[in-house]
Amino acid sequence: MHWPYPLGFAHRLGGALAPENTLAGLLLAHRLGVSGVECDVQLSADGKAVIVHDYALERTTTGSGDVAGQTIAQLHTLDAGRYHHLAFAGEPLPTLAALAAKSRKLGMAVNLELKPAREPAAMARVCVAEIQALWQGAALPPLLSSFDTAALAAAQLAAPQLPRALLLETLAEDSVAQARALGCSAIHVHYRALDETSVQALHQAGLAVMAWTVNQLEDMQRLRHWGVNMLCTDRPDRLDPSWL
Repeated sequence: MHWPYPLGFAHRLGGALAPENTLAGLLLAHRLGVSGVECDVQLSADGKAVIVHDYALERTTTGSGDVAGQTIAQLHTLDAGRYHHLAFAGEPLPTLAALAAKSRKLGMAVNLELKPAREPAAMARVCVAEIQALWQGAALPPLLSSFDTAALAAAQLAAPQLPRALLLETLAEDSVAQARALGCSAIHVHYRALDETSVQALHQAGLAVMAWTVNQLEDMQRLRHWGVNMLCTDRPDRLDPSWL
């Protein structure tokens, strides 16, 4: 099957090599030659799209409380780099707009995971509207993914032309039917839940496959041999250069 996205994706922009979901991570991935990045998008209290994984701020920033309880102006004051290493002190949480500008300038493909803290349909509609504006005219639009089927359904209604992927921990008997009902072109599943037979079955169903989060080269090589279309990794430095 033809699949336009690259094989290697740096998890949360820079994987384990930089503060997660920051432009510092994106730049590091680019320097490594990686042309695909995965990251997470949420909404601030005033409805602005911001790139951050956890619903709570404590683990990766100098803030406290929930992302959804802070305005974008408040989120801008937080340090999202210090927790990783003092060398990254002062690194901000990027907005979706900042991510779009930098990734488009560098020619990098983006997988955006929609992470609604509440009202998934409304959250997806806001994010999709921003995505359409920010990536207008792009040769390769972001690939939207989510564990939240309500968010994917809302994205399908709001912008059916944007590619979508269903995120799963494991495969179930109805996974393909669920993905098809949501108009998804891919399934993203934990790499330990895959084997060669399941990868082939998903391909036969017309679905691309991302394996996440795979960090050992031998696992990457095995999954690549099975034909997975995308590898999401915390160790982009371990991706075989011939895959990039």
